[in-house]
Amino acid sequence: MGTFDLARARADTPASERLIHFNNAGASLMPNAVADTVLAHLDLERRIGGYEAEASAQPAINDFYDAFATLLNCDRGEVAYIENATRAWDMAFYALPLRAGDRILTHESEYASNYLALLQLAQRQGVGIDVVPSDSDGQIDIDSLRRAISSESRVIALTHVPTHNGLINPAVAVGQIAREHGLIYVLDACQSAGQLPLDVKQIGCHVLSGTGRKFLRGPRGTGFLYVEQEFLQMLDPPFVDMHAARPLQAAAFELRSDARRFETWESYVAGRIGLRTAVRYLLELGVDAVSARVVALAARLRESLAAETRVAVHDRGVSKSGIVTFTLADEPASSAATRLRAAGANVSVTIADAAPLDVQLRRLQGAVRASVHYYNTDDEIDRFVSLVVGG
Repeated sequence: MGTFDLARARADTPASERLIHFNNAGASLMPNAVADTVLAHLDLERRIGGYEAEASAQPAINDFYDAFATLLNCDRGEVAYIENATRAWDMAFYALPLRAGDRILTHESEYASNYLALLQLAQRQGVGIDVVPSDSDGQIDIDSLRRAISSESRVIALTHVPTHNGLINPAVAVGQIAREHGLIYVLDACQSAGQLPLDVKQIGCHVLSGTGRKFLRGPRGTGFLYVEQEFLQMLDPPFVDMHAARPLQAAAFELRSDARRFETWESYVAGRIGLRTAVRYLLELGVDAVSARVVALAARLRESLAAETRVAVHDRGVSKSGIVTFTLADEPASSAATRLRAAGANVSVTIADAAPLDVQLRRLQGAVRASVHYYNTDDEIDRFVSLVVGG
């Protein structure tokens, strides 16, 4: 796994010494630097006041945009701070210039919250939804996507790394198709940000959204939104305030020219600068090194679980992420997850409602989701597998 500094990562993550945290797709353990940033700012707010503390934090607040510009290979003006990934995705999606009869293409792996928004827009505005099937590996079928495009198609909405089965959708290939056909491309990077390299220019998306709490190792209640500058001027946010726009006269206003037209004046300052610290921490470790380690650890966990007769692994995709899903032949997923947590191994359960279009997930009626990160170890994987089959 290269020259990755595991000793530093473990030292910066004290809880890793007393528990096996395989719930990074839910919320990663924050490194010390992130937690210290948040706590220090909250303490400053307590001592001198919220507005005053924010003023003192302006350099870090400004650097939030530079940090994400580096992470995503974009301009700082194309980045907005949003309080979570769902709201970030919603802010852009509900701003899309769509009308009755337009059609949105999505995949069977689409996350439930996103799909609910598609359904609501279909109900409100009369747009159509076309669900592109999976190929034999479980990822979006590129040939089917091409065939599904019609003169009414306007948007491709794709989840990069689904929450429930480990696959990585071919985001770059989808971006090429979107550009060829002049379609708007909205990519949900909630599970990929922090564990995979994200280059928005290479991907070719117009919109990308994500969260802080998962693989970026930021605080909860933080997220981000990227919107391509040229596309940005086409988007009218679903709501605005005095930060997103300014009144010109009694009956007119002007939106900000950058992605911060999707922000609001009030925000969680401690969380924002904590997320900035998390991104800087990741960039210092190296995104490529982190990604290689996460993928390798997940592959080892997947292989070890699959070798056990009581365990069935359900991950799909040509390329697989740090998310590993499995079931036990003689124990419900919820019971297994509870047992593992009691033994000091944090996992979660993915349920059918998480991806309502995924036939396989509905058939499973739930699976244990173990998601690794770079601070996890081979020894933890061995101990975890022993806990899984020892119950």
